[in-house]
Amino acid sequence: MGFLLIRKRVIRIASQVLIILLLSEICIAINFSANFVFGDSLVDVGNNNYIISLSKANYFPNGIDFGRPTGRYTNGRTIVDIIGQEVGFEDLTPPYLAPTTAGPVVLKGVNYASGGGGILNLTGKIFGGRINLDAQIDNFENNRQDIISSIGAPAALNLIQRALFSVTIGSNDFINNYFTPVGLVPKRELIPPQVFVNTMIARFRLQLTRLYNLGARKIVVANVGPIGCIPFERDTNPSAGNDCVGFQNQLVQLYNKELRRLIEERRTSLVGSNFIYADVYRIVEDILQNYKSYGFESGNASCCYVAGRFGGLVPCGPTSKVCVDRSKYVFWDPYHPSDAANVIIANRLTDGDLNDISPMNIRQLSQL
Repeated sequence: MGFLLIRKRVIRIASQVLIILLLSEICIAINFSANFVFGDSLVDVGNNNYIISLSKANYFPNGIDFGRPTGRYTNGRTIVDIIGQEVGFEDLTPPYLAPTTAGPVVLKGVNYASGGGGILNLTGKIFGGRINLDAQIDNFENNRQDIISSIGAPAALNLIQRALFSVTIGSNDFINNYFTPVGLVPKRELIPPQVFVNTMIARFRLQLTRLYNLGARKIVVANVGPIGCIPFERDTNPSAGNDCVGFQNQLVQLYNKELRRLIEERRTSLVGSNFIYADVYRIVEDILQNYKSYGFESGNASCCYVAGRFGGLVPCGPTSKVCVDRSKYVFWDPYHPSDAANVIIANRLTDGDLNDISPMNIRQLSQL
């Protein structure tokens, strides 16, 4: 009898240990190994602080609810900051150009995004310094080699394949490229919209494929939001009245349609890839159309403002006025969402349905 009791206890303990090990493996499986971020000012966390550029946000009142200005173009956190926190990253992903982003820090992920950056290399030229997507991928390739040198090629490849990659870019290719005059003539009068969109898509195809070839497998690509609704476009196109600027949004929708096709094509063509299409346009459009139901008081004006009917004529800076309650504004400045709006966008990308992000959301992607 004593032997049988001992045997039962051993079996029970062994079963408990097995369950703990299985749960541990599941906990590990639902977390990404690292977080690599590419994009523009919507997700820049301070790279532009380290370059000579007219596009910077490392001054008050930017970061007023973050604790200090860091180079984030909003009052608080960016979308990728919030997503990172939601999927379990303990620390915010640091900017590539920060001197402290070195050694073991790189193993947890790096943010390469740059304010003014775009898919096309001429985009953002008006700002001088900026890091466009090709250069951002160059920087990732440098870090990839650092990771290989640190932990060896097999472990590095495993880390990169299990990491979250996000690409949030394209707005500047319209705002600070296609809509920017060449001399006195708007570029959009020289280049047909479909030709410009095709140029963007062709370049983006090469860039996404390059990321895949460098080992990325879990890649979330955000489309371009309704830029015709941002305070800057509203104020610089007063003929639209209280409405969003139609042409800008129509062009973005043309691009987004082609982008969805590109993402689906890359996902089916590149073996083992998980390209995810994040429909930020739809999410932001929903917020703007139903801003009161989300708890906002303003869906068209900038919280940080100087001039313009919608506060969209002058970038946010030390001379700006700031709304009392930032949580009541969809837009922080003439171009960027507030922390409150970023929370909604991030949550819908993390846990949203197929209308927001497809073929799966970011939390589901983490479980692969």
